[in-house]
Amino acid sequence: MGTKSRRDGRTAARPYISCSMGKNVFEDLGFSPEEAAALKLKTDLHSKVVKCAARYSQKQLQSILDESQPRVSDLLRGKMSKFSLEMLVIYAEKLGLHTEIKTRKARSRSAAAGLALAR
Repeated sequence: MGTKSRRDGRTAARPYISCSMGKNVFEDLGFSPEEAAALKLKTDLHSKVVKCAARYSQKQLQSILDESQPRVSDLLRGKMSKFSLEMLVIYAEKLGLHTEIKTRKARSRSAAAGLALAR
């Protein structure tokens, strides 16, 4: 535990919190690796769309994305559950972002488990 100085010169104990996080926060939250991968893909794309959309007013985005003001507001406010991955791809393309999904072979689950046991 660390300590923190107080005004009266005494020190108060400050709890030390340590957490270990993996590569994907969704796995850390208990989602299966497959669900976590899909959620991460959607989250990453949403973040890029919102970053690009920040250059425009909501009125301009309504026109560019061909959406209503409440829908644009939901997008900008992070209400991701209201948008499919497909819709986010369409928005990205309308905003001039090129989208593609790249895949690579994952380590086999048994090999990954063996590495975890060897540590």
